Amino acid sequence: MSHPLLAARRSLLALSALALAASAHAQNRLDTVVTTATRTPQRLSEVLADLTVITRADIERQAAASVADLLRNNGCAEMVRNGGAASTTSVFLRGADSRHTLVLVDGVRMDSQSTGGASWQGIPIAQIERVEVLKGPASAIYGSDAVGGVVQIFTRKGGGKTSADIGIGLGNLGTRKLDGGLYGGSGIFDYAVSLAGERSDGFNSTIDYPGSFSYVPDRDGWRKTQATLRLGAQLAEGQRIEGVVIKNHADGQYDGSKSKPLVDDRTKQDTDAARLAWTAQWSPALQTQLSYGESRDRYETTPSPYLTITHVKNLALTGSYLLGKGQQINFLGERIEDELENSGLLTAGEGKRHRNAGGVGYLFSDGAFSLQAHARHDRDSQFGNASTGTLMAGYEIATGLRIVGSVGNSFRAPTLYQQGTIYGPDLSKPGVQALRPERGHNMEVGLKYGAGDSEVSVTAYRNRVSDLINFEGTITTCNSGFGCYANVPEALLQGLSLAASTQVSIVHLSATLDLQAPKDVTPPTASRPGNFGKLLARRARHLGTINADTTLGDWTLGAGLQASDTRYDNATNTRKLPAYSLFNFNAQYKISRDLKLQLNLDNAFDREYSTAYGYASTPRTVLVSLRWSPQL
Repeated sequence: MSHPLLAARRSLLALSALALAASAHAQNRLDTVVTTATRTPQRLSEVLADLTVITRADIERQAAASVADLLRNNGCAEMVRNGGAASTTSVFLRGADSRHTLVLVDGVRMDSQSTGGASWQGIPIAQIERVEVLKGPASAIYGSDAVGGVVQIFTRKGGGKTSADIGIGLGNLGTRKLDGGLYGGSGIFDYAVSLAGERSDGFNSTIDYPGSFSYVPDRDGWRKTQATLRLGAQLAEGQRIEGVVIKNHADGQYDGSKSKPLVDDRTKQDTDAARLAWTAQWSPALQTQLSYGESRDRYETTPSPYLTITHVKNLALTGSYLLGKGQQINFLGERIEDELENSGLLTAGEGKRHRNAGGVGYLFSDGAFSLQAHARHDRDSQFGNASTGTLMAGYEIATGLRIVGSVGNSFRAPTLYQQGTIYGPDLSKPGVQALRPERGHNMEVGLKYGAGDSEVSVTAYRNRVSDLINFEGTITTCNSGFGCYANVPEALLQGLSLAASTQVSIVHLSATLDLQAPKDVTPPTASRPGNFGKLLARRARHLGTINADTTLGDWTLGAGLQASDTRYDNATNTRKLPAYSLFNFNAQYKISRDLKLQLNLDNAFDREYSTAYGYASTPRTVLVSLRWSPQL
């Protein structure tokens, strides 16, 4: 284990002691209203699940390059990226595969039916208001994909007096950033409109290692543009309608082949979303929301031709009814439609499916005891039925200190690409079956403490994921002689997550520490010896973060540490990725009421590290920004 990680662990223990000793305040972060844990509004202090909230202040202060960087900086997940900010990015929540994390942007499901999971490199960050990260399975509430957890992203809203927010930034690596937004309201209407652009000359994203086929000694830059429009109307008391449109484009260079060093290989990604929602409070007890959302993920490479487009459509009715004091019923009905355009599909390059679902939840609270039960049934037009459920309970054993626990199951549907190409199982051959959903069975127990500005949580979890889909079929089951997708492996995701935050004098401190063992537990056979007991690729046993910030007059100063233990790039655990630690620093100076100057120094000691074999990670970066936020 690296020395910074040991320091992270010691600091966490110190923070826990400080948090437990801190006094309570009347108003604190525990009063924050969140929606991800149950799909209905809850105070953070009432949430039984392991939930982290990243605020707008955190986002502005850290000035992270992407949503994935933001999650890693705050100890929510591990990140793997093949080069610069526009390169293919994966996020591992509690050691689960990237495709096992459901991503919502303003309530819209983001997914790729070719690779599976959200395209993290295409998700906007410039105009995010907050991020809610739910760790642990949530298929009983959200259906497919939420095997490892849910990341819900909320963009900024308007309302009240008109205000503007304009930022400009310049940094090394030839980085230039510009964003601006207008927010306000008039009468029953409110609005928020924002634009953002980013360009960078980048860095050499590949490493010249023995056997490398793609190393080219050049800089791989990127360009990103983002636009968001949100309009809302309060039609009457308790009746609100809201629409949002989000468009994002990323254009990044990559090294395709060292034999063609003059070729400008590029990836072009469009990640778009739109949603219309009607929220109604029919009575003090009954609330509903009817919504329709669409997302589009378009990924293309040039000059090497590859194009894949995913459309996801989602019609949902959700709501809640208060049965009485401390009792609430949640309900939902939804239809999800997936479409994929990809030349590899056997059905004229296009595949479609739909899924209808219904669910119910029961929330009970009586004094020190809390109980939540959720159940859902999905019927998929391709693979059939999937029923999921979660049972959670909590008990306050002392003021501010609760013990919580849960059991539940989850699933992830096979992608249209996995099922509909030559690399899907050949169902015409005797005994060959269609791909089954990947399924998880989870249990966890934890302690939560919260009082005033101080919070501590400790969560132990065990999630067994079976029928994992890997590309490893044999000639006896496949259309292709190269192999195909098959349900074979099993993984055991288990570990201990710790988090603490507190205020010590004028300094706010927070820390996280994850001790995990995400392993392959596929039973070995004579024909498939397998990797029983090996760590899953690119996942560490130990990782941690420490963040500190303070305000001194017109200055706000912050520092952060991210540390990761040794990982392996392959399933056989023969190709090691060394441990690393990154130090980040930030400073804000308030020039006037509306004008701030900011400095961000990331990877301050220019640590060379790799999250994927053969790919370099971002070197030291310096960004100087000016932000003007006037009331108009």
